[in-house]
Amino acid sequence: MTNRQRPAHRQHRTRRAPLVVAAAAASTLMLVAGCASGTGSPTNLPQAAASSVAAPADSTAQAILTKLGQTGRSATEVIEALDQKSGERQGDVLASVRYDSLVLKDDSGESRIELPDGQFYLSVAPYVSQTHECYYHSLTTCKGELADQPVDVTIVDSAGKTLVDGPARTYANGFVGFWLPRDIEGTITVTHEGRTATSAISTGRKAPTCLTTLQLT
Repeated sequence: MTNRQRPAHRQHRTRRAPLVVAAAAASTLMLVAGCASGTGSPTNLPQAAASSVAAPADSTAQAILTKLGQTGRSATEVIEALDQKSGERQGDVLASVRYDSLVLKDDSGESRIELPDGQFYLSVAPYVSQTHECYYHSLTTCKGELADQPVDVTIVDSAGKTLVDGPARTYANGFVGFWLPRDIEGTITVTHEGRTATSAISTGRKAPTCLTTLQLT
């Protein structure tokens, strides 16, 4: 997350099982550990490398991207656009961020689009009184408590290198996202209206891409 910083990044204790659920026609699609409340500008994000290059997509991915209005865009562009989307979100489509890929799923099937080498996307939803459990960030269903709110964010890796340090704004879904280097350990601190929350983070292969445990006190 040293990259170009499109500046950056905070939970009612209604804790839900770590699942993403989306309705598709009469059936329900489920994807392990995703979430479900929403505007921030692109300047909230450090930009991932090669984000302007459209990732190869099979026919299933292409059809889902078309449904999402993201035809011809790279995985990083799709992630940023969907996370920052305001207004109605498409709950019948699952777009889930993983360690090295974007997983797309609807009632027609499932596909993956690889992320740029070395890049990890972490989306965080700081909160005061309400949150939910989440592991893999769902770009179409995850909702945090603090939508469109100013925050100050600092992310420092275990070697003491500052990766993010400055103001940001949560998106309409209550989250704010950061591109970070893969396979690091570190700490994130978020401040909002005099309240602060700090948490350890990881960007390893089994690490969550969704952080909803930052309670501001």
